[in-house]
Amino acid sequence: MPIERFRSGEEMNASPARAAHQERSDEENYQRFVRHCARMRRLSKAVYPRGVYKFRTVEEAQAFSRTAHRFGAQEREQPGEGD
Repeated sequence: MPIERFRSGEEMNASPARAAHQERSDEENYQRFVRHCARMRRLSKAVYPRGVYKFRTVEEAQAFSRTAHRFGAQEREQPGEGD
């Protein structure tokens, strides 16, 4: 896709909108989107624990935050457990 340069906003607005996806069919665009989503799921292995957590101290919350979003983590101790 060529690069277009504009001298003003009016000139840009008057230009027809073009995109690479307009050259593909809807089915091709959908399949490309599905492949992209699958790729992102494989690349992003972050585990975000579900729920709302209460902490007794700020330090306890910060420690949980540092470990809660660790990539590839399987199971975590819930706050308050092991007391």
